[in-house]
Amino acid sequence: MKVLLLREGEVEELLSMREVIASVEEAFRLKGEGKVQMPPKSYVFFPRHGGDFRVMPAYLEEGEKAGVKVVNVHPGNPNRGLPTVMATILLLDPSTGAPLAVMGGTLITNLRTGAAGAVAAKYLARRDSRVVGMVGAGAQARAQLRGLREVLEVERVKVVSAHPSRTQEYAEEVRREYGLEVEEAGEIREAVEGSDVVVTTTPSRQPLVREEWVSEGTHLNAIGADAPGKQELDPGLLRKARVVVDDLEQALHSGEINVPLSRGLLRREDLYGELGEIVAGKKPGRSSPREITLFDSTGLAIQDVAVAWLAYRKALRLGKGEEIEL
Repeated sequence: MKVLLLREGEVEELLSMREVIASVEEAFRLKGEGKVQMPPKSYVFFPRHGGDFRVMPAYLEEGEKAGVKVVNVHPGNPNRGLPTVMATILLLDPSTGAPLAVMGGTLITNLRTGAAGAVAAKYLARRDSRVVGMVGAGAQARAQLRGLREVLEVERVKVVSAHPSRTQEYAEEVRREYGLEVEEAGEIREAVEGSDVVVTTTPSRQPLVREEWVSEGTHLNAIGADAPGKQELDPGLLRKARVVVDDLEQALHSGEINVPLSRGLLRREDLYGELGEIVAGKKPGRSSPREITLFDSTGLAIQDVAVAWLAYRKALRLGKGEEIEL
């Protein structure tokens, strides 16, 4: 049985952020229309090592796209010279169950998460948003800005992280690649206050962004909370905002809302809905220029599978990758 092998470098050559955003937006639309299968992600934790891995299967009915991703999250990996997140994706033929492709999924994970933030901003952020406040300066902070620039006219970025050297490196990279004005903030408050869009990409288990720092009309992409016990935002901010999740069941146990809900600081009735419902036209997005909106991103298997199939089909068309015998 022959399977197409796509290495990370080949995947990178095949995908542009604009294509990934379109693919992720379509996946959210299908979810909103009830045309996907996506069991909640399963977690295996490594308490001795401070990390975990997740298994994420999905099937998108339109286009017959099926597959599964295995992905780790180890926050201490940068100190070991390894990425925090590493992933592998396997695509399957829905008609037979046969494996079609195996590919590096680390870049896809980064891109599809940045694309989800972009889709959320497209429907929830003010159209005149120009200033982005970035809390965190790692790989996902880069992917988020890359995605936001496709849907908003970003002019200025404010960035802060727990590591000043990474903050400086991020700022220099953004200036060099995009020619944007960048402020290296010394405190989280400085990065948040006055920003039109605030993005949090940390592994924090304590609230970092306080309610009083966030202005009317701000949109927030809460990206870092993707496992039980994680949170980045003041629960009061969640009660104040129009909260949109990527998947309700997944967010309940592993999203930004999981801790406030478990402590009785937030109710399920306080949640507005899922992003797919907005993309599918079932619910409106932002309702006024003064409204605070919040997207709780946990990361969905449908995003991975949709983007992986995009890479797979382009690879077949362009003759990329290596056929291997299993």
